[in-house]
Amino acid sequence: MQNRIQEKLIELEQQYNINIIFACESGSRAWGFPSPNSDYDVRFIYVHPLDKYLSIDNPASHLTFPIDDELDLHGWDLKKTLQLIRKSNTTPFEWLQSPIIYQQNAAIAEPLWQLCAEFFNARGNIFHYLGIAKSAWQSSEGQQIGVKKLFYVLRPLLCAKWCLEKQQIAPMAIAPLLTLLPDNLRNKINKIIEQKATMAESQLIAIDPEILLFIEQSMNDILQQVAPITERHFKPAKLDQFFIKTLMDLQ
Repeated sequence: MQNRIQEKLIELEQQYNINIIFACESGSRAWGFPSPNSDYDVRFIYVHPLDKYLSIDNPASHLTFPIDDELDLHGWDLKKTLQLIRKSNTTPFEWLQSPIIYQQNAAIAEPLWQLCAEFFNARGNIFHYLGIAKSAWQSSEGQQIGVKKLFYVLRPLLCAKWCLEKQQIAPMAIAPLLTLLPDNLRNKINKIIEQKATMAESQLIAIDPEILLFIEQSMNDILQQVAPITERHFKPAKLDQFFIKTLMDLQ
């Protein structure tokens, strides 16, 4: 699959006349809890030729494709990516730290990731992750939950907890997030991750009482603790400089 993904990225570069500066895995495989039937969620950042940005017509800011078999491809133009970083959007924060990289121009991708730390808005990130966790949790039923959905609650909840306690961008992968938990709870969740690797994502499992208590208490605690945190707003100067330098370096 790795070769297929890389061949597809080269094909997209040629077909759309773009330069893919970074491509990674963004789904459960990168998060650290894949299932046997997990898709490959490939996300990429690309740059148009300079003259496209100087045209009166805006170049395509994103590229989306139907899911082909088990391959899910989606990409953002660098300008759109930088606009989202300015808003402290968690998605580019996650992509740029993915443990699975399919293609990258390290001279661009690594400084871009380092730049993200300067645009971290704890309040916005916490509310974002908390919202995802709450939405997934509210759609669960009774004392059982789909194993995939459980991690759609746990991972963003732990991300919100990380942003609150560490005041920094949350890790993408679940392993470092689990260090926030006591040993007994971490061990229980790791056992579920092992089970998930052999079961269908839709399979229902019973919710462990200790995990249930952690979810419910954490949602309430985080919501109370985030209230006094000040919202941060950012000026675009550094991102403008990065964008211009990147375009010039690629000429």
